[in-house]
Amino acid sequence: MKLTVVGGGSTYTPELIDGLAVRREPVIDEIVLVDPDAERLEVVAAFCRRLLREAGHPARLRTTPDVVEAATGASAVLLQLRVGGQEARFGDETFPLDCGCIGQETTGAGGLAKALRTVPVVLDIAEHVRAVAPDAWIVNFTNPVGIVTRALLAEGHRAVGLCNVAITFSRWIAQLLDVTPDAVRLEHTGLNHLTWVRGVRVDGRDVLPELLAEHADALAGHIGLPSDLLRRLGMVPSYYLKYFYAHDEVLAQQRKSPPRAAVVADVERDLLKRYADPSVKRKPEELTKRGGAYYSEAAVQLVHALTAGGPAEHVVNVRNDGALPFLPDDMVVETNSTVDSAGARPLPVRPVEPALAGLIGHVAGYEQLALEAALRGGRDRVADALLAHPLIGQHAVADELADELVRRNAPFLPWAR
Repeated sequence: MKLTVVGGGSTYTPELIDGLAVRREPVIDEIVLVDPDAERLEVVAAFCRRLLREAGHPARLRTTPDVVEAATGASAVLLQLRVGGQEARFGDETFPLDCGCIGQETTGAGGLAKALRTVPVVLDIAEHVRAVAPDAWIVNFTNPVGIVTRALLAEGHRAVGLCNVAITFSRWIAQLLDVTPDAVRLEHTGLNHLTWVRGVRVDGRDVLPELLAEHADALAGHIGLPSDLLRRLGMVPSYYLKYFYAHDEVLAQQRKSPPRAAVVADVERDLLKRYADPSVKRKPEELTKRGGAYYSEAAVQLVHALTAGGPAEHVVNVRNDGALPFLPDDMVVETNSTVDSAGARPLPVRPVEPALAGLIGHVAGYEQLALEAALRGGRDRVADALLAHPLIGQHAVADELADELVRRNAPFLPWAR
C-alpha cells in the first residue's frame, strides 16, 4: 500500500511516521512526502527514515514536490498543509484583536481567513489526486477541517475529515478513570472545533455523571472552563468552546500574551534542528509542544479502516445525512461514525439539547457562507460570513474585519489581487 502525505515537510510528519512505524496495520510499503519547501522536506524526511529504520519498519520513504507523482497509485492521501505558513497564521491570530474579537486560526475571522486561503488549494490538489488515483481516500487534517472537508465532498471526492480532539479527550478520560483507552467510547457531537462529549461509555455503561462528579476539576483544567459549568452542562465541551463560553476572558488573555503562532514558530525551529541531527533516532519530547496530540494514532487507525474494509467506529468529519436533523444533509458534522472501505457514515445521534443545537446551527450558517466566500470570492461575501459568525455578529465590526482580512490575504486570493 502506498501512502501520500501532502504537507510532508510539516513538523507534524514525524508524529505520523512514528505512529506508522510501531504498527503493522495497515501494511504500508511506500510513503511519499510532498512539500514545496525542498530543504525543509529533506530534513523531515531524513529523520522519518531514521524512525522507520529504528522501528524495523520496511516501508520505503521518498520525497517529491509534485503532487501528481506522489499520488499516482496511492491508496490514501493525507492532507496536512498550511497555506501561508506560520506568518499567515500570525496574522489570523492578531488582526481580529484590534476589533475586540477572538484571534484564532480556526475560529472567527482568523478561521475564515484560513478557509479562504486553503479551500481553493485543497480542491486543486484533490483534482490532481482524482486524476491519478481515483480510488484513493483523502484524509483531511487541514484546518478548518469541517469547511475544507465539506468543500471536498461537495465536489465528489472520496474524503473524510479528521481532528484529534476526540481521541485526545478519549485518552484524557481513560487516564482519569484508570482504564485502557480501548475501553472508552465517547458520545461526541457537533461541528469541527465545536463539539461536546455527551456520554462516556465504559463496558456499555454511561459513566459521564460520575466522571463529572469526581474529575470535573481535572477536565476543566484541560479545556480552560470552570468545573461548575461542566457540572451544570452535564457534559464536557471541547477546549474550543472557551472562545464562546469565556469570550471576554480569553480575549483579555490573548491581548497580553504572544500569539500561538509565535510560540509554534519557535518550537518548529527547535524541532527542525533536532530532526537535522543524524544521531536523533526517536521522536523528540519537544514534539508534544507542537500540538496535534494522538494525531498519528487517529490517522493510522482511520486509514486502516478505509483501506482494509473495517468496519470500525471513529469520530470523524462526515456528511450529516440526517444525523443532526436541524442541519442540511450536506453539512459536515463531527460525530461517531462507522468507517469501512465504502467510507464514513454517521451513527444515529440522540436529540441534541437546545443550547447546543442553537449554537451548532448558528455556526453552521456561518460555515455555509464561509465556503461560498472561499469558492466564489468577493469582499461582501467575506463580510456576510463574518456577520453571521456568533463571535462577531455586528455589521460595523464585520465590515472592518472583512477589509483587513482581504488586505492581509490578497496575495493568496486571486480575486482580491
